[in-house]
Amino acid sequence: MVEELVEAWRINHRITMKVLDGLPLEALGATLSSRGGRDIARQFAHVHEVRAGWLLKADTPKGMTHFKKGESPSRPMLKKALDESADGIESLIRRACANDGNPGRFHRHVVSLLGYFIAHEAHHRGSILLTAKQTGHKVGDELKWGIWAWDRI
Repeated sequence: MVEELVEAWRINHRITMKVLDGLPLEALGATLSSRGGRDIARQFAHVHEVRAGWLLKADTPKGMTHFKKGESPSRPMLKKALDESADGIESLIRRACANDGNPGRFHRHVVSLLGYFIAHEAHHRGSILLTAKQTGHKVGDELKWGIWAWDRI
């Protein structure tokens, strides 16, 4: 069961990276907010920061990349940070499974925590794709439909 949970996490992460890689570079600064809400780059940074926050709660060693509030990181910075936090979440899943499914300070089973992460990131991926579309940044069919090909990602 451990490997299946890790596989689901890794697929989710690859989808997040597919979205990041598939967007035109200029789309990273796009936002629908007129009041200073997150641009696309900051939404990806938020995904990383949520992962990192849970890792800190789980007493994961420090040293992970962090972004300042309002910072719009570059694509290479985002890729590095998201890969770091994805590795950390994989380690958390493995540790929790070795501890009867207890991930630490999350008061439910590791399967529920994984569901939380996937739901959170899917929400932001949808928001990111909608922002790109509504701000005039074309998203190709491979990205639009490819994120649903979990059996091939």
